[in-house]
Amino acid sequence: MIKKVDRKSSRINRHRRIRARLSGTTERPRLCVYRSNKHIYAQIIDDVNATTIVQASTLDHDFAEAKPWGLDSAYLIGQAVAKRAVAKGIKAVVFDRGGYLYHGRIAKLATGAREAGLEF
Repeated sequence: MIKKVDRKSSRINRHRRIRARLSGTTERPRLCVYRSNKHIYAQIIDDVNATTIVQASTLDHDFAEAKPWGLDSAYLIGQAVAKRAVAKGIKAVVFDRGGYLYHGRIAKLATGAREAGLEF
C-alpha cells in the first residue's frame, strides 16, 4: 500500500527534525514562527523553564489596520517581537523556522527581527 504524505505532515516531520537539534536556553531563547494561510505568529520561548517570554502576531490589536497575510505584516511582526524582546533584555536568539522554507514571509519576519536588534 502506498503511503500518502501531505504538506502538513511533511512540515511537521521537518519541524521535529529541527527541534531535535535546536533548543532555547535562558541566555539564548528560541524564536519560534508559525505561519497559517492568513496570519503569522512569533514567540520567544525559554525551553529550559518552558515559558513564553514575548510574543507577537497579526491578531494583535496593534496590527488591525494592516492586511495580515502580506510580506509587510510579517516584517512588522518580526520588528514587534524583537522590540519586545530587547525591552526585556534579550539580544540573541536561536531561530526556529518551524519546518517552513526560509523564504517569503518567514524570511521577512527574520529580516524585521534582525533590523530591530535581535542577533541570530
